[in-house]
Formats: sequence, structure tokens, C-alpha cells
Amino acid sequence: MLGALLALISSGLTIIYGTLGVLNLAHGAMFMLGGYAGWLAYTYTSSFIVAVVAGALFVMVVGLITEQLIIRHFYSRPPEDQLLVTFGLGIVFVEAVRFFFGSLSKTVPPPAPLTGITQLGFMVYPTYRIGLLAIIAVALFLLYWVLYRTRIGMIVRAGIEDSVMVDSLGINVYRIFMLVFGIGAMAAGFAGIVNAPVVSVAPDVGDAILVQTFVVVVIGGVGSFPGAILGGLIAGEIISLTSMVNPAYSYVMLFVAMTLVLVLRPRGLLGSVGRE
Repeated sequence: MLGALLALISSGLTIIYGTLGVLNLAHGAMFMLGGYAGWLAYTYTSSFIVAVVAGALFVMVVGLITEQLIIRHFYSRPPEDQLLVTFGLGIVFVEAVRFFFGSLSKTVPPPAPLTGITQLGFMVYPTYRIGLLAIIAVALFLLYWVLYRTRIGMIVRAGIEDSVMVDSLGINVYRIFMLVFGIGAMAAGFAGIVNAPVVSVAPDVGDAILVQTFVVVVIGGVGSFPGAILGGLIAGEIISLTSMVNPAYSYVMLFVAMTLVLVLRPRGLLGSVGRE
């Protein structure tokens, strides 16, 4: 379940980087925003479906506005400027949530059909986590379908390879970039709200997940959508299996795995030689 969640969050991050060349350090904060937007929607409607839709759409809108007003002006700037501005945006998002909702964690209960536990024969497992695997699998399939089976996906992938040529064909590449940033942000927001019944939502919940997400992207290959999925599943297994032996070393082993990948295959397991 953890691996699938990391795969979903990482897919949004790698879509943004692969297309725009921007490493979005605000991605963890967007994960947190999805959780809070969904929690707020659930508070007023008591509907988990409404909460999921609200969390995903709210963060997508935030992503679209952010790209239009801020990120767009940094495409031609040095990478360190992009890192600094997205890092600053993450801080603004976190502190804004802390100002309006406080620092106490918020909880979102799972939908009624997915409450309780399920007997798997060899173990007892929370029903919602099983359902969460299916939810994330559907979300990843939809992202894959949009990227590889639609015209907009074809344009996005062409923009990854040569944005100048796409622009020369009369396609407004900056409008595509805005949409890509919104889709990547929506993936983070969706993950934030569907994960809320598992881990309570708090202003700093995105900090740890951001670090794990970057490790996943490095392992799978920066800019590779299949790599994000593979890297997420590998990272989830490393953390979970190590936690069974000694939880204190779970993240140590994750960084060991990342180091080995960087040494043996710097572009990642499914990454390709990318543009500079």
C-alpha cells in the first residue's frame, strides 16, 4: 500500500519534471493541501467521495494558478532558482494551513463499505488499505491512459522531447505546460486525501513524503512515468520489510538503495539519457 501511494505521488512529480524540467519542492505541501481540502469538504458533506473529488480538484486549481502566476516565469531561470521558489511556495502553503486550521492533526474516516478488517487467511488486514490499493491502481491507470493514449498526452510527451518543435507546429506549449503542472499537482492532492484515513492530516505531513518521493523518482528514473511506479513499489517494499526487522533502519535502507542505483545506474532503473 505504501509503495502504491509513493508511486502515485511520484508520478505527479515526475510528470512535472519530465515536461517542464522543474523539480517541484512544493509537491509535499500539495499532498498536504489535498488532505486538508478533502477534510474540509468531508466536514460539511460527510461524503468521502465528495472529499476525494474536492481534494484533487482544489490542488489542481492551486497548481494551475501557481504555474500561471509564478512557475512560468522560472522556466528559463537556473535550476537553483526553480528549487528556491518551489521550496518557498511549499513553506507558504504549510504556514497558511497552520494559520487557518492550527497545528493539530485532522482525521477523515474511511467510507462505510471499507471500514473494519479483512481476514486474508494468513493475516488480518484493514479493509480500507485493500480498497486503497484498488483506488490508486485505477488512478495510475487513468494517468497512464491520458499520457499514452490521448492527443493531449502525445503533445505532452512531444514537449518533453522538444518543446521548441511543438511550439513551431502552432501548439501553445505554455498552455500545455500549465495543464501538466495542474495534473501533477492533482495527483499529489488526490494521494493526500485518499491517504487521510490511514495517516491523520497535519501541516507537516508532506515533509517526510516529499523526501521519500524524491528517492522514488531517483530509483525509478527522473522523468519516467513507469519508473515512478516501479520505484514506488520498490521503496514501499524496502521500508515495510526493513520495518519488520528494525523500524529505525527502514529509511536508512531506502537511502542505501538510492545510493546503489546512483552508483550503478545514475539515470535510474527505467530512466533514459535526458536533456540537460
